[in-house]
Amino acid sequence: MKLAQLFSVYKNFKMGTEPMREVTGLSFDSRKVQSGDVYFALRGLTHDSHDYLGEVCTKNITGVVVENTAKIPATFNGGILVVPNTKEAMLRLAGRYYGNPAQNLYCVGVTGTNGKTSTAYMIESILNNFGMPTGVMGTINHHIGNKVWESELTTPDAITLQKRLRDFLALGAKAVVFEVSSHAIDQDRVNGIPFNCVVFTNLTRDHLDYHKTMQNYFTAKQKLFTELVSESRNERVSAIINVSDEWGQKIEVSSHARRITYGEVKSDFQFQVIESNFSGTRFHLQTPSGQSDVSIKLPGRHNVYNSVAAIAVGCSAGASLEKCIEGIESFTGVPGRLERVPNKKDLNVFVDYAHSDDALRAVLTILNEIRRVKKTKNRIITVFGCGGDRDKGKRPLMAKVAMAHSDIVFITSDNPRTEDPMTIIQDILSGVDKDLMKVKIFVEVDRKEAIRKAIEEAGPIDVVLIAGKGHEEYQIVGEKKYAFNDVQIAGKILNGL
Repeated sequence: MKLAQLFSVYKNFKMGTEPMREVTGLSFDSRKVQSGDVYFALRGLTHDSHDYLGEVCTKNITGVVVENTAKIPATFNGGILVVPNTKEAMLRLAGRYYGNPAQNLYCVGVTGTNGKTSTAYMIESILNNFGMPTGVMGTINHHIGNKVWESELTTPDAITLQKRLRDFLALGAKAVVFEVSSHAIDQDRVNGIPFNCVVFTNLTRDHLDYHKTMQNYFTAKQKLFTELVSESRNERVSAIINVSDEWGQKIEVSSHARRITYGEVKSDFQFQVIESNFSGTRFHLQTPSGQSDVSIKLPGRHNVYNSVAAIAVGCSAGASLEKCIEGIESFTGVPGRLERVPNKKDLNVFVDYAHSDDALRAVLTILNEIRRVKKTKNRIITVFGCGGDRDKGKRPLMAKVAMAHSDIVFITSDNPRTEDPMTIIQDILSGVDKDLMKVKIFVEVDRKEAIRKAIEEAGPIDVVLIAGKGHEEYQIVGEKKYAFNDVQIAGKILNGL
């Protein structure tokens, strides 16, 4: 059966395996395959779904897309399409199936270790203010306006991605912002997206359980600015790069794109922080379109970086500098990104998604810098843990960062997954001076109790940082998810509920 013929009878799409270890280590669930589906046999990191063809082909499916026919039962009567790469075929066909919606949207891709979510939301605020209703696909959720869909991956599989783009268009979107993870780039999940603008925020240690080395991690990010930009059908793409970051200075950009730089060093969009406190930040910005002082409702230099990147995107999309500033100054923040927990006691309690040593260092540096500038004597109390079944090398590194930049540290569980929480904590403690135990470092396996103890320890001017889970609504223990939200739990403790 030819590609066009098989495509013409598609009813649904099903992936034969989840090729991302970040999703699940569980084996394929054939119950998800229904009569009338077309089954794509993908090769993943831990599974090859050609292995499941014998079972799947008993489900009265319409057809299969495979790289070889060896495991297709002789009795199968559906369509069979043999391709060199099933993942690539799925990308092409998913786009066609949903009408190639990206071609009718201004597409922005944001990549980097830290700042992707905040930058994406800031871009959304600016483009909405410019009259370009914008959909967002990222770590927290997929949304446009008040319509929200849950998100399991920072960047979804090709079928979900194309379907969501069609949903966005149906709801009036004129633009879309993607958080583009290194996994998504490496696994070709955003191939074929006609990017108008791509953004590099920074690169620090993360995901080395997958990429193995920082160079491999960087190479995955680099691909967005070379191969993927070159494949875009747009005549001119803007590549917006943080050149204050050492890896940003190394980023190569396709000749198909216009390189636009930002940062505190000499760049196209150069800024200087004027004032920062726990409620917000003011900075001076110089751009090719002029200069201005800008005030944002978020604390910290890292939020200035994210804001400036978003402003550069807005200008690239055709908005005036004034319109971009108006959009960023009205922005109130991102769930779980240095999010202040409202409370009757007016205590400084923040929840942040920082789950790597560099991300934790960045947020603690912000809090310490504000304390230094304001010349206050408030203590910084940090609560954090490390995820199970993830990069173990960063565990002692996070402990060292927390100790160096906090007055008191509570070590607890994050998402232990299939690991023993105490084993994870022992890995964290391997980077701790044992003389500091019960003086500066405290262990409380139960995350809710750790948050309670940190808040009870805090005085009126102290700062509590609850790091690691940010916006997450759950805690993963074993292979189950349980309802758990740091902001809600801290709020209830603070307000005596």
